Amino acid sequence: MTQQEIQDKIKELKRSFRLVMNGPASQSMREKGLDYRLNWGVPFIQLKQMAADLPHDYDFAIALWKEDIRECKILATLLMPPEKMPEEVAEIWMDQTHSQEMAEMQAFNLYQHVGYAAKIAYRWMASDNAEREICAYDILGRLFMKGQEPNERGINEFIDQAVTALKSPSAGVRHAAMNAITRFADLGLVYERVAKSALKREGIDLL
Repeated sequence: MTQQEIQDKIKELKRSFRLVMNGPASQSMREKGLDYRLNWGVPFIQLKQMAADLPHDYDFAIALWKEDIRECKILATLLMPPEKMPEEVAEIWMDQTHSQEMAEMQAFNLYQHVGYAAKIAYRWMASDNAEREICAYDILGRLFMKGQEPNERGINEFIDQAVTALKSPSAGVRHAAMNAITRFADLGLVYERVAKSALKREGIDLL
């Protein structure tokens, strides 16, 4: 896409958001701290339908992300081709992520599909930032669901961090970590035993 085509398409999208905006949803999100310059409250399912008819193009996705508009950022995560998403750009996007919703969107729509998914997940999991941690556990949960087994070092690192995350002051981090541990245990009997043993030592009855 040319830069002119990108700008024209973004203008067209902004007009379409106005037509399908959900005022109460937008207001509710603002009250929960989802603070964007613009938030039309368009449901994710509707944005996913829109994405099906839009170009999956690197430059287009980058331009969408730069708009401080909730719907544009979500579309960026849906339209960025995973094989073209550089790790450095993933870091920049995470630096600019300030809500649980956007952390989850990046994990589910994009980062679980990139070649370096496990690498960034283990790095972000150990950070002191709730959005990065949520994204990390969501990525790992998806990788475990696909049957991707960690090596011994990865197992130890995941269990140590995830068990600690279950005590996080952030409900979003606790929930993401809990889901990831459940998916980890689903990898097989050995993994289930490792998870149960670690949780038992901490007095947590989860599995």
